[in-house]
Amino acid sequence: MSTPEPDRAELSALHPRALILVVERNPVVQRLERFFLEQAGYTVEFASDGRSALDRARELRPSIVVTEIMVPVLDGLSLCRILKSEAETAHACVLIFSHLHAEDRAREVGADAFLLKPFSEERLIETVENLIASQTEKVEEPADD
Repeated sequence: MSTPEPDRAELSALHPRALILVVERNPVVQRLERFFLEQAGYTVEFASDGRSALDRARELRPSIVVTEIMVPVLDGLSLCRILKSEAETAHACVLIFSHLHAEDRAREVGADAFLLKPFSEERLIETVENLIASQTEKVEEPADD
């Protein structure tokens, strides 16, 4: 007999209202992403370009930043590089998605995950859950004496 998969409510208990900052300029896609992520128990904020996302990340200190590569003003790869280099935002996991096969480039700038578009709601939530779990593991690791 296999162990049943935990439902979204159980998973949400592991990350009560973790904040996700999504960089997305398309209002239709924003509504979809908000719906998917809020249904999974997350708090969602948006920025429509990379520069405003950087400002919002510094202000809000989200658990995860989700961005495309091709966003205006400051592209997603540059945004990721800056987020990972600053002490106040380095803790945030960065999920980059794109139509471009650019996983290697995303990893080079410090992205924690990459998704190729189009992706499904399930794949997005699964990736976010894995990133939250990896943050929890880092916090729970004992310090070396």
